Amino acid sequence: MTAVTAARATGQALERAEAAGLNATLAWSNTALEAEAARVDSMPVPGPLHRLPVAIKDNICTAEQPTTCGSKLLEGYHSPYSATVVDRLRAAGAMVACKTNLDEFGMGSSTEHSAFGRVKHPLAPERVPGGSSGGSAVLVAVGAVPMALGSDTGGSVRQPAAFCGVVGVKPTYGRVSRYGLVAFGSSLDCVSVFGKTVSDAESLLWAVAGHDWRDATSVDRPIPDRAPARTTLEGVTIGVPVEYFPADLDAGIGAGCQAVIARMRELGARVVQVLLPHTRYAVPTYYIVAPAEAASNLARFDGGRYGARRGPHADIAALYQGTRGHGFGAEVRRRILTGTYVLSAGYAEAYYVKAQSVRARIAADFTAVFAGGVDCLFTPTTPTPAFAAGDKIQDPVAMYLADIFVCPASLAGIPALSLPIGRTKGLPIGGQLMAPMFEEASMLGIAKLLERSLDGSAEVVR
Repeated sequence: MTAVTAARATGQALERAEAAGLNATLAWSNTALEAEAARVDSMPVPGPLHRLPVAIKDNICTAEQPTTCGSKLLEGYHSPYSATVVDRLRAAGAMVACKTNLDEFGMGSSTEHSAFGRVKHPLAPERVPGGSSGGSAVLVAVGAVPMALGSDTGGSVRQPAAFCGVVGVKPTYGRVSRYGLVAFGSSLDCVSVFGKTVSDAESLLWAVAGHDWRDATSVDRPIPDRAPARTTLEGVTIGVPVEYFPADLDAGIGAGCQAVIARMRELGARVVQVLLPHTRYAVPTYYIVAPAEAASNLARFDGGRYGARRGPHADIAALYQGTRGHGFGAEVRRRILTGTYVLSAGYAEAYYVKAQSVRARIAADFTAVFAGGVDCLFTPTTPTPAFAAGDKIQDPVAMYLADIFVCPASLAGIPALSLPIGRTKGLPIGGQLMAPMFEEASMLGIAKLLERSLDGSAEVVR
């Protein structure tokens, strides 16, 4: 298949996704796809992602298409450069297929907070696809693209991967360059990947990973070899944290996870219960640290430099107020206000400093478990399957609790992935693997064996 043929097939798939009203794409065109195909076909040496179309979450800069972050404030904005990960995709022979819809500036767990309308679940349009990388997850789920880039700050790739029945991988913090990713929470943000299969996600991850001098948080470590094909889990110790299996866990998700645990034992794994005692503080800790960093990062969007501008230019205070009041949606304003409060004089010690202390304890829990001989942790990815659109939009705390199983790994900076483990009442459910820092290869090897051993589309509870 030539790149031109692949581009036409991708264009047709994106047209079908648009016709279905999923609202997963923000910017694409057949003309742009044809230009990508011509570039790929002119490459003298095929790359590891030769002719593969990849969707890009719209908070990752691309010079050719707008980068809006799902916000009115950046509507129509064109970055003067592309992100490092986009350059690496193209060097690997991939075609940039489109920019995908997201919760505004990556802030949300349902992709209902986009200024350009909510994204719909691919199997149940009345439900949410998860967030904030919902558009990317949906396009992989419907087969429009085999893989996609997202960003994971507190679970924004793993949670929609679980809801939509695809694979989502968050690497170790610093493994993939953040240069060109519009900042939300700088100590948490990770460019992350979706794939239809674990191997697809692995291929994309290693194509974009590696040190980048333009990102001060980028870690200079070699990219490991692809995970070897496993036939057993002999010699592998899997930890199952008791804190991730509460009494009110959805029955279908609980049954699906227990089936996976039984299968891991059959494959030869030693499965042990472990304790991560500070897990219960993860959500409140995350929703102090992340908004504080968001308040700082989003201060740059003031109408004075780039993006939308509202208000009298002669009055700087009115310009700021008009621009930010009109440009930011309700959830972004809520988090900016929360972050400003927890950083303010007289409150920083009580909230932000204390949250950072608890964050260190959450990370120490993981370190202790892995040091005790556990190779990988297994948990549910989410406490429920995809919920109905509108169910949590008026209750921020309920929405934030959708991240209860995914934000601890983000706070600790460790790699984690979600893979499909079955369905309950027709809706996909995901299981999560977490590994020590920079042990993505071993985690992916375990995930590939589980993927071969499980039927990710089977009903576990009807």
